Amino acid sequence: MDLVSDRGRRVSVDELNTTQLLAHARREADRRKLDDVLIVDVDAHHYEHEHMAEILPFMENDVLRQLSLGGRGGTKGANILPQVIGYQDMGGRVTRYPLRPSEKTDHKIRDVQLGHRWMDAMSVDYSCLFPTGMLSVGSHPQKEMEFEICWAYNRWLTEKVLPESDNRFFSMLSLPISDAEGSLRMVEEFGHRKGVTGFMITTVRTLPVHDNALMKTYRAIEERGLSLAFHSGVNWSENVFKGCNRFISVHALGFSFYNILHCTNWVINGMGERFPKLPVIWVEAGLAWVPFLMQRLDHEYMLRTSEAPLLKKKPSDYMRDMYYSSQPMEVQDMGALECTFRMINAETQLMWSSDYPHWDFDLPTVIWDLPFLSEKAKHNILGGTAARLMKLPPRNTAQKANLEKFGNLAA
Repeated sequence: MDLVSDRGRRVSVDELNTTQLLAHARREADRRKLDDVLIVDVDAHHYEHEHMAEILPFMENDVLRQLSLGGRGGTKGANILPQVIGYQDMGGRVTRYPLRPSEKTDHKIRDVQLGHRWMDAMSVDYSCLFPTGMLSVGSHPQKEMEFEICWAYNRWLTEKVLPESDNRFFSMLSLPISDAEGSLRMVEEFGHRKGVTGFMITTVRTLPVHDNALMKTYRAIEERGLSLAFHSGVNWSENVFKGCNRFISVHALGFSFYNILHCTNWVINGMGERFPKLPVIWVEAGLAWVPFLMQRLDHEYMLRTSEAPLLKKKPSDYMRDMYYSSQPMEVQDMGALECTFRMINAETQLMWSSDYPHWDFDLPTVIWDLPFLSEKAKHNILGGTAARLMKLPPRNTAQKANLEKFGNLAA
């Protein structure tokens, strides 16, 4: 039996298999008969840094490609992304982090097989695949490098990974908005590709998302019937967080902060009026920030309406038109959570996400077991709304019946 070291503890490789690690999740899904429910994960991740040797050759710029690939004896992909300080492996207690390379696969695309294993364990039918390290790409000091990294990743994902996923993976591709013309080119080149349901802006950046230079890009996304996601992250190097002395503090504030910043600019600058048919999704910031921002912006707007001349209704009304991913959902105060669901019209605007394989991921049961949700709301949040938005078909007859029952069967 093969043995590997886990922080000094000797364990068998079989213990590291994703299916075994998520055996409890599979039992919980069976107990609730979740295979009959179409479940769509709108935010899952893979570790693209493990594949930089395959990704970087897709870079167009000869000089940047050579620098990124490294010279003789160099490490491919070394030091091309902004470094993020954090303790995501929880001091080594999350086994799947340090020992991930030990898991055996036989599929030609390793990420596909690992993805199918965790999806099957959780009873997930479809998953939106996002990068991990590249979530910091918005803070790159070279805008041309941000474009090149996103271009290379998007080519690799759409040409190598998604076609091998049995149509179970889809993605909203990384959009390098520091380069407005490059972003538009990205939409024009990749917007029609199979498995692409939209584009994603990493919000760890301070560049205004309402900059006029980006209007062509947003219009191009809207015209193609695609979605625009804003995916948050954490950056301890941000000046406002340098006063924090614990990662937990930066993690708690950072993921909400960046989405609060960009959502405020999006709403107050009338983007909802300019692009009324563009589905906008706010990802991985939790939900507790949304009611706060709704009330805060409404209060300010009623005092200073002249500063937001494009708005035809209150800021909170525009926020209720947008979509939100559930993870990490704050569940400590059930009454507050129920109020949050009411304020954001969760039955039609909230979509479940796991954030797997990150340390704070959520199972579908985090939605299914909520005592205040109707049957329709549970089906919508777990997959019905996403299926309608992303045009995803059911995978069995029971799922089809449920989609028809709640009006979510994609045309």
